[in-house]
Amino acid sequence: MTFLTLARRNAWRKPMRTLLLMFCIAVAFLIYGLTASFLSGTQGSAAANDDVLGVMNKSGRGQALPIAHLRRIAALDGVAEVAYMSRLRGFSEVERNVVVANAVAVDDFARINGDSLALTSDLLAALKQGRDRVLVGRALADAQGWRAGQRIEITSFNIMQQGGNRNWRFEVGGIFEGKTPSTDTYFMLANYDYVNALRSRDVDTVDGFVVQPVPGVTASVLASQIDALFANTGTPTRTQSEKQFLEAFLRQFADVELIVSLVVGAAFVTILMIVINTMLFAVRERTFEIGVLKTLGFNNRFIVVLILCETLLIFLVGGAVGIALTKVATQLTGPALGLVLTGPVVIKSLVITVLLGVLTGCLPAALAMRTTVSNAFRTR
Repeated sequence: MTFLTLARRNAWRKPMRTLLLMFCIAVAFLIYGLTASFLSGTQGSAAANDDVLGVMNKSGRGQALPIAHLRRIAALDGVAEVAYMSRLRGFSEVERNVVVANAVAVDDFARINGDSLALTSDLLAALKQGRDRVLVGRALADAQGWRAGQRIEITSFNIMQQGGNRNWRFEVGGIFEGKTPSTDTYFMLANYDYVNALRSRDVDTVDGFVVQPVPGVTASVLASQIDALFANTGTPTRTQSEKQFLEAFLRQFADVELIVSLVVGAAFVTILMIVINTMLFAVRERTFEIGVLKTLGFNNRFIVVLILCETLLIFLVGGAVGIALTKVATQLTGPALGLVLTGPVVIKSLVITVLLGVLTGCLPAALAMRTTVSNAFRTR
């Protein structure tokens, strides 16, 4: 009988107890996987860029900026590319189907974000073929059931057409996939000229600018220069990196990362106590067997490693099931929820599994080490 076979049989000595432990561990890792996937998807930790800057009105996201700011920003020495964006927020058919369309100058926007969004030359050409054409992200297209060539209608919350009409009609020119699975594709790209020509107010204004610094230029330094440029104007700006903006946006509601850490920490501590307590009982039940092993010449190191392997096996199986369930959950939930199970999350889960498995086995292993042969035989 090999060492691993012995550890496996000891772990499955009482199948119901082992299955319940694995179930508890799987639930804990499901909680961790979902919360970590939420942070990866919503905060964009896997795709958000620290080098690309966003320039917005200092008074808040709801306040517009003159499009004329574009020339002054582009004139700065450290700016490689700059593009503008006006955001049309609305819904399709029913109010819960919230949709966002970013109205942009196609070529300028593609030079900065074309690679991350996987905007091919064919997609860009399709967007230019009609003023009312849009490119739809894969996540949004799947959620709404849209396809290329389809006519769609968006009822806007924030941009009204001349005459009071809030219904914007577009034609889907194509669907962009995004460079990676974690790339946010739950939005559309529209032609700015089309939206700007039809809206009733805030003509020739934008919600913000996207700035790409020249290689070698520090993003934080360039951000300060941009804000200083408009500090004494009627529309001062606040410039942040993409990642800073996403994190600040979520902090308007709560410190999401702290809440997630507390929830996950509580789940893992609870599981740790449950498994330690159960393994202590399991070792006490096998006191006589431990005495026999020591009588046969097996040293404390062998017994410690054997118990650690048992706990590690239970954690590995339970953790794998939990992460597998997380993957299923991210596939079944709608893309609007923004759950993204990334590689770093899986790797971190594996590290946590190993650490918890070893940590949980330390106390039962210490109990087994202190067991003497004479005391073990008295239990018989």
